[in-house]
Amino acid sequence: MKALRVLHSESSTGWGGQEHRTLKEMIILRTRGHTVEVVCPKEARLGVRAKAEGFAVHHARMKGGADVKSMLTIKSLLSRRRFDVLNTHSGHDSIVAGTAGRLAGTPLVVRTRHLALPISSLATYTWIPHRVIAVSRHVREYLISAGVAKGRVETIYDGIVRPEALSHSTLRAELGLGANAIIAGMVAIVRDKKGHEDLIDAVRPMLAERPHLHVVMAGDGPWFGKIKNIVDGMGLSERIHLLGFRTDIPNVLRGCDFFVLPTHQEALGQSYIEAMAAGLPVIGTDVDGVPELITHGVNGLLVAPHDIPALRAAIARLIDHPRLRVQLGVAGRLLTDASFTVDGMADETIDFYRRGIRERRPNA
Repeated sequence: MKALRVLHSESSTGWGGQEHRTLKEMIILRTRGHTVEVVCPKEARLGVRAKAEGFAVHHARMKGGADVKSMLTIKSLLSRRRFDVLNTHSGHDSIVAGTAGRLAGTPLVVRTRHLALPISSLATYTWIPHRVIAVSRHVREYLISAGVAKGRVETIYDGIVRPEALSHSTLRAELGLGANAIIAGMVAIVRDKKGHEDLIDAVRPMLAERPHLHVVMAGDGPWFGKIKNIVDGMGLSERIHLLGFRTDIPNVLRGCDFFVLPTHQEALGQSYIEAMAAGLPVIGTDVDGVPELITHGVNGLLVAPHDIPALRAAIARLIDHPRLRVQLGVAGRLLTDASFTVDGMADETIDFYRRGIRERRPNA
């Protein structure tokens, strides 16, 4: 079967779950023999990391929907390189690159919706793309309720590369912590609605009562300075450790005893999947697409968003019941091995692309 030629577009310059998933898709499709490239602003972290992985990276600013210069640049790129698929990801590139794809006659223009936020432009899901990928059932159902035709949008869950078995994590040595420390880990971009302040509020009284309890927060973002000021202002920097941006997340997770992400809004939750794949019990919030991953009491614990007492109780429950941590951790690992693999994501994405192209052929 003919290999596909796929161009991803991304106008976001940051790094979070959306960009991480896109790079994973690029890598796994390349291993399947497909040609995959990306167009993004010069300063975009996705482009930097894609280039380091050996991908062809093209640059366009995509500053707003009226960026005609970027539109013409991308239209020329699509025509010259004869891509079969253009897959857009954020608002600006879905307008600029998506329109370029339509003008260039690219066989299939796809929009992936990564977020659980209200959409700002229905046209970037209906008129511009031919098909839409939703990262969870929750996101798909929302898009349909907003006016996207059922037949245009399908759910493809995130998949992760199974982490290599690590005989030893360097996290505890890095932080000067011994084997008796109980470490709660959180991996997330540091911004509004991820729940960093909720976790701090939940553990603050516990830290005085439980001298071995520590919290590790990995990630950076627009709120990093704010969260650091809160932690420092409370005098808790030796108990709540802000690691910043990390490229060794499996190593960080292996050094933790359990994972907590008290998010207020989450399309699915890639960090939960990574934590479960590492064998960690997880605490999540009963919001948006998270219950598609976590079944309360089976492979993790769920609490209501913003419910600090419930979050504190869930943390205490995992600290006080080592057997429960093991039970939930094993169940989470089994779930990710069965349902959230990068190979499964690749199979579904390639099938989605091929069906979309085939259905759009005049003689199909």
